[in-house]
Amino acid sequence: MNQSSAAPKILLVKLSSLGDVLHNLPIVWDIRARLPNAQIDWVAEEAYVNLLTPLLTRDGFQGINRIIPFGLRRWKKSLFSIQAWKEFFAFRKQLQQVRYDVIIETQGLLKSALVCALANKTPNAVVAGLANASEFSGYEPIARAFYSQCVQVPFRCHAIDRSRYVTSSALDWLLIDRSEKVQFYPADYLDSIDTKQTGDFQKPYVLFFHSTAREAKRWCNANWIQLGKSLTELGYQAVLPWGNLAEKQISRELAAQIPGSIVPNAFSIEQAFPVIANSSLVVGVDTGLTHLAAVLNKPTVEIYCDSPRWKTEGYWSDKIRNIGDIQKPPTVTEALEASLHLLNVAKN
Repeated sequence: MNQSSAAPKILLVKLSSLGDVLHNLPIVWDIRARLPNAQIDWVAEEAYVNLLTPLLTRDGFQGINRIIPFGLRRWKKSLFSIQAWKEFFAFRKQLQQVRYDVIIETQGLLKSALVCALANKTPNAVVAGLANASEFSGYEPIARAFYSQCVQVPFRCHAIDRSRYVTSSALDWLLIDRSEKVQFYPADYLDSIDTKQTGDFQKPYVLFFHSTAREAKRWCNANWIQLGKSLTELGYQAVLPWGNLAEKQISRELAAQIPGSIVPNAFSIEQAFPVIANSSLVVGVDTGLTHLAAVLNKPTVEIYCDSPRWKTEGYWSDKIRNIGDIQKPPTVTEALEASLHLLNVAKN
C-alpha cells in the first residue's frame, strides 16, 4: 500500500464462525480511527452477515462500506448444481468490483486465503495473513502461499489481539494492543435494537446458553439446574435457548427441573440481538451467542470448561465475568457469585 494514501481500499476476510467474526470487529474501528476515509469491505459467510450490518456506513456514520456474502457452506452441499456455480461466479464478480490496496486475512485457513487470491488487487497490494498457528486455533499452513506478508503472532494470543497483530503489520502501524479501546458496535446501537421480544419471556429473565458444538465445553446439567433454581428464587425467569433437536431436548430436561423456566422457539442470529438486549443477565459456555452478549455489553458470565479462557475471554468491560478454564470447570458457587455481582451492578 502507498503509505501516503489517505483513502486506501481495504478488504477484511473473516468468513466464520459467530464468535470469530465478533472478535474481528474491533479492527474496523482501529482502521477508521487512523484512516477515516478508507474504504473498508468485508467478506463473510452469508450466515454471519447480520453480525456486520449494524456497522454499514450510513448518514452520519462511517463503518463498513460493503459486506460481500460468501455461500461456501451451502455451495459445498451442491457442487454439481448449476445454481450453486452461478452464485459463486456472482460472488466473484461482486468481490472483483473493487481493486484493493490492502487485504487483511485473520483466519489462517485455505478457504479464506483463496478469497484473497480471487480478489482484485492493485499492483503493489499487501495481502497479510498469519505466519503461524496460535494455540487452540485452526490453522492451515498452505494459506501462507497466498499472502505477500506473513505475520508472526504469539503462540498464546487472544482472538482480538491476533487480528490486531495482522492489521498493524498490514498497514505498517505500531502494534495496536489492549491499551487501546476495544469497540464492536456503534455506541448508540444497543439503544436502537428493536425491543420486541422473541418468545413469551417474562421480565426480568436470564438467558442460559448451555449448548455448544463440542460436548467437552458444556457445563453439566446439574450445575445449570442448581444455578437456575437459585436465580428463580430471586425472581428471575430462566430462558433456555437451543440450536438443534439434541440441544432442544437438553433445554426441556433442564426446564423440567427449574421452576418457571421456558424453552423458547428457535431464533436466528438477527433475532438474538433483541432477545439478548432485553435480558437481565446472560450465563453461557464458550459459544458464539455468549460472546455476542459480551460484545453487546450485557451483564455476561462466561463459563469455560474445556477451552482456554485467555483465548476469547471478555476483558473490555466490567459487565463481563470470566470463570473456569480449560479442564477446570467452575463451581455453581462461583457462577452464582458472578451472576449476583453483575445483577447488583446493573441495579445500581
